[in-house]
Amino acid sequence: MVGMANLTKEIVMPLMFRVAAAMAALPVLALAQAKPPVSVTSSAGSIRVETLAALEYPWALAQLPDGRLLITEKPGRLRLYENGTLSAPLPGIPKTSYRERKQEQGGLLDVAVDPNFAQNRHIYFAFSEPAATQSPDQKETDDKRFGGFLDLTDNMLIGGAVARATLDGSALKDVQVIWRQNPKTIGRGHFGHRIVFSKDGTMFITSADRMRFDPAQDPNSNLGKVVRINADGSIPKDNPTAGKDIWSSGHRNMLSAAVHPASGQLYVVEMGPLGGDELNVVQKGGNYGWPVVSNGDNYDKSPIPDHDTRKDLIAPIKTWTPVISPSGAQFYDGTLFPWKNDLIIGGLSSMAVIRLTIDGNTLKNEERIDMKRRVRDVLQARDGALLVITDEKDGALLRLTPEGGKTR
Repeated sequence: MVGMANLTKEIVMPLMFRVAAAMAALPVLALAQAKPPVSVTSSAGSIRVETLAALEYPWALAQLPDGRLLITEKPGRLRLYENGTLSAPLPGIPKTSYRERKQEQGGLLDVAVDPNFAQNRHIYFAFSEPAATQSPDQKETDDKRFGGFLDLTDNMLIGGAVARATLDGSALKDVQVIWRQNPKTIGRGHFGHRIVFSKDGTMFITSADRMRFDPAQDPNSNLGKVVRINADGSIPKDNPTAGKDIWSSGHRNMLSAAVHPASGQLYVVEMGPLGGDELNVVQKGGNYGWPVVSNGDNYDKSPIPDHDTRKDLIAPIKTWTPVISPSGAQFYDGTLFPWKNDLIIGGLSSMAVIRLTIDGNTLKNEERIDMKRRVRDVLQARDGALLVITDEKDGALLRLTPEGGKTR
């Protein structure tokens, strides 16, 4: 069951498990035909679930100071949501490498709003970028650790990127790429690409290992790393290594990242391989061990040494087997729910909103709120409601409020 849970969680990975992913996708596709539940249960009581908008493979949410929402869809669309209306796609998004038929993990991914948006109108978005030059001779290579499920016919050279733009009304201006993954690779997934701002105004970007393992430990590659840059793309002078964007290393696929509103501490939640999803407290210059250690195994079921075998590497404060398949996260500081400073995480294969009570490096409590949908991202609205997007072709923007509260 552990293996199937992991295969299910990664059905949007590019080609990784063509046979297994097709099987795992069946219940997800079936669920996509039904409506989301109108209420769910939690430790805080019954929660009303309202459907606000229909979306196609949405990936990320961000809130502007005036309350409007920015929503990305993987096929390459950035939309605004305001007062019950979803805008047409905003022009100006660069070309992405999204390929639905290959169950591409890339496309248009995270979106973030500059802390100084009122002054500069800047937003940021992450996307998978095809190389400007593609050679007909380039091709995928096999790796036995994936158990025979890599698509060896893939020959597209791609890499992740983050761009900055000025939002002028509903138009994007001055779009400029400020950061890129290095190097670009053929096919595969694991882009990561959550964007969060620290209290000092610098930007953290989760840059996953692109399913290549070794770059996560390579100091000359920013794959498998948490990256830290300034908002203009320059390198902060106090990064661990002068002139490099790397903040921490040894990561696999970080699809959740959040900064604690009081302490300013960065937390990431990342997908393990066959088991072993991780909650990590990110330290400056820290090495989190991938692919040297993991509490999961490779997809061909070959073992990986557990974290406790290498005390020189930083262990997670929590691992999950069976997995939760984390995606999206935010610390809650609203008043509608009694969850002050709890970490709220989206769950893909777990089809849940996951609530964690964390005290520094200690996990105090965990709750799973069954959404019966793959949850791609979560966001706290200004009124304290939770906004959720579901990871489906027939996806949706949902609003969660305590039963008995006001509806929109």
